Order: sequence, then C-alpha cells, then structure tokens
Amino acid sequence: MPRTLGSRRTAHRLAADAGLLVVAAAFALPLAWVVLSALDPHAGLDVKVPDGLTLDNFDAVLTPDITYTPLLNSLILCGGGTLLTVVCAALAAYPLSRFRSRLNRPFLLTILFATCLPITAIMVPVYALFVRVNLIDTTQGTIFFFAASQLPFAIWLMKNFMDGVPKELEEAAWTDGASSLQSLLRIVLPLMGPGVAVVTVFSFVMMWGNFFVPFMLLLTPDQMPASVSINDFFGNRGTVVYGQLAAFSVIYSTPVILLYVLVARRLGGGSRWAGRSRGEGRAGGQRVGAGPGRHTNA
Repeated sequence: MPRTLGSRRTAHRLAADAGLLVVAAAFALPLAWVVLSALDPHAGLDVKVPDGLTLDNFDAVLTPDITYTPLLNSLILCGGGTLLTVVCAALAAYPLSRFRSRLNRPFLLTILFATCLPITAIMVPVYALFVRVNLIDTTQGTIFFFAASQLPFAIWLMKNFMDGVPKELEEAAWTDGASSLQSLLRIVLPLMGPGVAVVTVFSFVMMWGNFFVPFMLLLTPDQMPASVSINDFFGNRGTVVYGQLAAFSVIYSTPVILLYVLVARRLGGGSRWAGRSRGEGRAGGQRVGAGPGRHTNA
C-alpha cells in the first residue's frame, strides 16, 4: 500500500512537471525565435540556429523613421501616462486606506468593475468626446486617456499596499505638526516603495504594449508610438522581412526590461520594509516624523 501511494505521488509529480515544461516551452519558443531571427540574415518563421550571425537587421531598422522617433513618442506617452497614473493613484488610495466610510466598499467595487470594461467598448464614445474637446491627434489627450484607463487598477493596487503601512507612524508625525499630505509624502510613500514600483511597472508595461488606443486617437504619423509603427512591417512593405521585424522587437522590448531591472531591487525588499516598519511603529513611534528642532514627546 505505501508503495502504491508513493508511485501515485511520483506519477502526479511527473505529470505536473511535464505540464509545466509544456507551458514553459510555449513561452520560450517565441522568445527564442525573436532573438535568433534578429541575428539571422535569412530569418523565416522557423525557430532555428542561424547559419551566420549578423547585425544587418539592426542596422536596417535603426533609423529615425522606423525606430528613433516612434520610441521617443512611446517614452513620452507611456512615461507621462505612468507618472500621472501613479500620482493620481496615490492621492486617491490614501483616503481610502486611512479613513473609514460606508462609501469605501461601494467605491472600491466600482473601481474593480471599471477594470473589467474592455477598451474597445468605450473607444467610440471616447473618440467622439475627444473630437468635441479638441484632444484628438494630441499627445496630451492620449496621455490623459492612458492614465484614465490604468487608474482603476492602479488605485486598487496602491490601496492594498498602503494598508500595510502602520498608521502609528503617521500619528507620530501628526503629533509633531505634520499634515496629511506631508505624512503621505515623507512616511507612507517611502515605506511602500515596492508597492509604488509595482504600480509603476505594471502601468508602464500595459501602456507600452497598447496598440489600439494610440492607433485610434493619433492621426499624424510623426506622433505614432512604436507599438503602432511596428504595424508598418506587415502593412506597408509588401513582404515581411522577419529578421528586421525580430530586430525591431528586441529594441522595442529593451525599455521595459531596463525599467524592471531598475526597480527589481526595491521589489525584493517589500516584506522586510513592512515588518520593520511595524516593529518601529510599536516600539518607537514617537521618534518617527520628528523634524529638527522639534521635541519628540507625544
């Protein structure tokens, strides 16, 4: 009987490992094709080791019209939209986390419902609204819509991270005369740095890969981001040059990878900060928030 049970567990473990390998291969094969095809002078749709390595595909796409201008437009749109999203999400999540009200739960449920709305369902009224207010084919209008579309989920995430910061730390700062805005900027946000990093990365990635919104709201080719200009490899060139498409995809993915690498260290320190801040808040909360020249006796 024990042998039968052990053999069943082994079979289940092997089946789970095989399933995970299949899922990993489904993700790894497209990535392998992108990397190998970018260096292959005769790239096709097959995943194969190139006969010879070349950088000609990168040289062909590294031009102002194909890469530099669209990437700059993407950085402006996604960077501006991410900054606006993070600022507004922090300001909206703070009262939801710190003040109790009967409207908090309905408001959060409404936010959660807003995240479920498909972007295609609201683009027609948004397009008509942007035409009426003269925001169509403008960078600032696209930034506003990017931020508005990501704000519901960003508020939900930010509020959950903000709940993990002990309120005792703010109460010590309020005792020393700090305002709610000062406690948010100097205590809450620094302690929830990993949470802010998560919201920043998530918002930036979702905006960076968005094709439909800038395609609908921007009309001038010089304002198109890289997520839209990549469509030129399929539509306006007749035959698809897969090597150049793969090279452009590698370049297009680089900013997102760099952003994640920059914030990865803060992402790893989230649990340590939360536990440390709780201990400091209970043991020596009177010292937190005391500025130079102020007494620390609450």
